[in-house]
Amino acid sequence: MRLKLGIAKAGIALCAVALVLTLPHARRSAALLAAQDDPAQLSELQIGSALQQDPGLIARHITEALDAHDADLANSLLQLTAARNIVLPADLTTRVAEAVAAEQSGAGIATRFATGLVTGRADDGASLSGTLAGDLFVFGDIRDVVREGKNLATGADVDRVVLGLAAAGIAVTAATYVTVGGAAPARAGLTLVKDARKVGRLGEGLAAWAGRSAREVVDAPALQRAVAGGSIGRPAETLTAVKAAFRAEKAGGLMRLAKDVGRVGEKAGTRGALDTLKIAEGPKDVARAARLAEAKGGQTRAFLKILGRGALFLTMGAWNFAWWIFGALMTVFGLVCSLKAGVERMTQNWIDRGKARRAKRLLAEAKCAQAAQVNPSPVAAALSVS
Repeated sequence: MRLKLGIAKAGIALCAVALVLTLPHARRSAALLAAQDDPAQLSELQIGSALQQDPGLIARHITEALDAHDADLANSLLQLTAARNIVLPADLTTRVAEAVAAEQSGAGIATRFATGLVTGRADDGASLSGTLAGDLFVFGDIRDVVREGKNLATGADVDRVVLGLAAAGIAVTAATYVTVGGAAPARAGLTLVKDARKVGRLGEGLAAWAGRSAREVVDAPALQRAVAGGSIGRPAETLTAVKAAFRAEKAGGLMRLAKDVGRVGEKAGTRGALDTLKIAEGPKDVARAARLAEAKGGQTRAFLKILGRGALFLTMGAWNFAWWIFGALMTVFGLVCSLKAGVERMTQNWIDRGKARRAKRLLAEAKCAQAAQVNPSPVAAALSVS
């Protein structure tokens, strides 16, 4: 019995230690699995774990952003520290404030607006405004369609992604005017995707998907005929011809992508949208990033910088988290079984000891009675004679 009780006690001790070790992992795994469809909650859990392992993580990223002259990212990281009540050195917050003020100066904004208008490339809000101005006047999209269309006609290298996005942009621009800005998010999204493609900031998976979609929305033979005599100098004729080559019924997926990118840009800024396009492997990634941006706003870039795609999806397989949960449950089961066995054996030991004491007492009483019958006392003997 002592051996069995010792085994039960050892099982209780081992299961208790294992439970203490596995329970934190199991709780985190359960929380992550529950939040896997909510990018905002998933990002909060992931960033909490990252900061627990490395408390100085955000401060280092802010310093790196300032050294790279990316005041927008530094400000996004600063917003994240404020939301999580993290105290930063005063000199670091001062540097961020000065960098943001310098970037938002009137001269800098005007210069970036003009650059975006002329070159059609955007990397922040001001340059995007310039690019959008060009695209809303159809100048930018016609320029891209004519250039890529002529490459298609002559057999030169064609960027079909830019071609398809520009053709879709021409159609969306008309809808923007008709709805008095109602299609503006899609218009801005198309411009951002097109600019990301031009500067090589479109993820490989997303670029492959966009390329397939662009082939579907553009009627190549019709476009070749359209650009054969078209030019930027005759925008009206070129615009009509390009519209005829655009298959609006095939553009559903591309337009949903553009709207999601526009939502990210609206909530997280132009660079936030470009960061999203860089890490996205498909339109579902962008849709989840849009949900994250709507929940976290200016903090979105900070989450994307620190976590990458981990801000949008579980970076580890659900099977790994399920194993932690299963292990914790089995440990609890083992602890309960060990406690049950220990209680049963202690109870049985108490019952056996009680039985032994009663048996010993009864034996003693029987011996006394037998002794009394064999050797009666004098008083008892006199009473029996009388």
